[in-house]
Amino acid sequence: MLVTHGCFMTSLDMHIHTMSGKCRGLLCAFALVLLLATRSFAAVVVIDAGHGGSDRGTRWNGLSEKNLTLDVAKRVETILKRNGVTTVMTRRTDRAVALESRAAIANRYRNSLFVSIHFNSTRLTAIKGIETYYRSDRGRKVAYTIQQSLISKVSANNRGIKRGNYAVLKHTRGTAVLVECGFISNKAEASRCGSAAHRQKLAEAIARGILRSR
Repeated sequence: MLVTHGCFMTSLDMHIHTMSGKCRGLLCAFALVLLLATRSFAAVVVIDAGHGGSDRGTRWNGLSEKNLTLDVAKRVETILKRNGVTTVMTRRTDRAVALESRAAIANRYRNSLFVSIHFNSTRLTAIKGIETYYRSDRGRKVAYTIQQSLISKVSANNRGIKRGNYAVLKHTRGTAVLVECGFISNKAEASRCGSAAHRQKLAEAIARGILRSR
């Protein structure tokens, strides 16, 4: 029998007390693991400027998609870095990058978030608006957050979020989304997308959506 602070404690009591302490320690350790796992999500954001080099993407109304995507991607990177986010670009210059290589870049990093930036087009030139694609359940949540941020920041037709089978979504092991920032086949939307001020708004909205989803 042990005496501690004027109270009697049997060896059984002591054993229970010790085991209770160990359990509390295990629970604390488990909680810490969960916290770290949560915080490690999107530890790296991989920003993918669609197309590039010989792959010019879509071209309408004097605009080339590959140039627009690179411009917006660089703006998104700048904003995220200012907010302390580690970023990786799949391309920084006008060069072609294979779709599999883009996904492979994201796959180098554990718990990365892959965001592919594009602009849309169709022969039905009256169509306009912004839409975001995903493939996984987690991707759906991120796509929704980014889409909502875009629509609240930019006056545009909300085409919603959609499940897509794009190669960069299929081959990326982590969370991945693809953002279509507008239809440059629509003259009014092309005019806006050709404006640096509008592209800055797009970048700010995408970055805000990314930050809110982390």
